[in-house]
Amino acid sequence: MSRRRDRERYEAMRRLDPDYRGFRGHSSEPRAVVEPLEPVTCTVCGRTRNVPQSIASEQRDSFVCSRCQETGRQEPEGAAAEAQAE
Repeated sequence: MSRRRDRERYEAMRRLDPDYRGFRGHSSEPRAVVEPLEPVTCTVCGRTRNVPQSIASEQRDSFVCSRCQETGRQEPEGAAAEAQAE
């Protein structure tokens, strides 16, 4: 790659992250600390989702995944089916 393209790529990265210092080699660790994920079952759809441990510890018994929140579903599928049958 040419120096011009390298310089343009570096400048683009600096615009996104002003603290970007450039590539420091494969042996260096990334700066960002990623919080470990933990599997939690959604109380609405019953699917297991990987969420950060802080959320998992707070909402383990009442966790509603983002997909169910977007669709507006707030009760488990089994409860909705039973309510319609009555």
